[in-house]
Amino acid sequence: MKIWIIALALMSIHMTSRSQDSTVIHLWPKNVPGEKTAKHAPEVTPDHSRNVTRITNITDPTITVFTPDPAVSNGAGMVVCPGGGYKILAIDLEGYDIAHWLNKLGFTAFVLQYRVPDKQSGALQDVQRAIRIIRSHASEWKLDPNRLGVMGFSAGGSLSARISTEYYRDWYTPVDQADSLSSRPDFSVLIYPAYLDLGPHNSLTPELKVNKNTPPMFIFQTADDPYGNSSLTMAGALRKSKVPVEMHLYPKGGHGYGMRPGNPAAEEWPSLANTWLKKRIKQ
Repeated sequence: MKIWIIALALMSIHMTSRSQDSTVIHLWPKNVPGEKTAKHAPEVTPDHSRNVTRITNITDPTITVFTPDPAVSNGAGMVVCPGGGYKILAIDLEGYDIAHWLNKLGFTAFVLQYRVPDKQSGALQDVQRAIRIIRSHASEWKLDPNRLGVMGFSAGGSLSARISTEYYRDWYTPVDQADSLSSRPDFSVLIYPAYLDLGPHNSLTPELKVNKNTPPMFIFQTADDPYGNSSLTMAGALRKSKVPVEMHLYPKGGHGYGMRPGNPAAEEWPSLANTWLKKRIKQ
């Protein structure tokens, strides 16, 4: 029992220390749409395997803001959506780690804590609201509101694809003036996305309405990823609609590797994404 208490304390310290250079913004000032449970802090799960902090039972969605050194800031922003099968969020592996990397590239990063577990509709509301809030406060972070992207991993890749194709619809009753702004990302980055091929015969998931207005995408996955067909299906739909897309399919790497060393795929995609992003924000 004492060992377990110490482990929880260490996880708490880890999460706090990673957020000391950041600001946390609660997305919903009053009631969270469709949420019946009172707001409370997320729970850290007992599973800390692979040195990953996993959180769940999120009822008070937030964005955590990570700002770059002004000397390297490029005026662009990125909403980061961690994965976890819509059950948990791998908040450091696919959230805070990614934000610090984006800061080095000059991006202001916004790590989204969307609702889990099993609240896909709520998660879509959360990412839509996050994009609108960021655009409404863009001047405070010295951001160009027309250079705001979304980046997702696994289920977060699914969520990023959803807001990239379903932004045109209001998914909740407007809360304030921010909700008059567009929630369309200007570009999207999907890293080992999941659940994009849930249509008949593994075709594109029906709610993903790809058309000429869908933002350009960068997609990375590996052939041995059990969700690998998601990337192929999405890339095909984007190509059919003449949406700019760059897709990389590597032979090995599996799933859920983030950008930590030791996995060949994890060591490859950041450089490729960086090159694509540099070109994208200059356009």
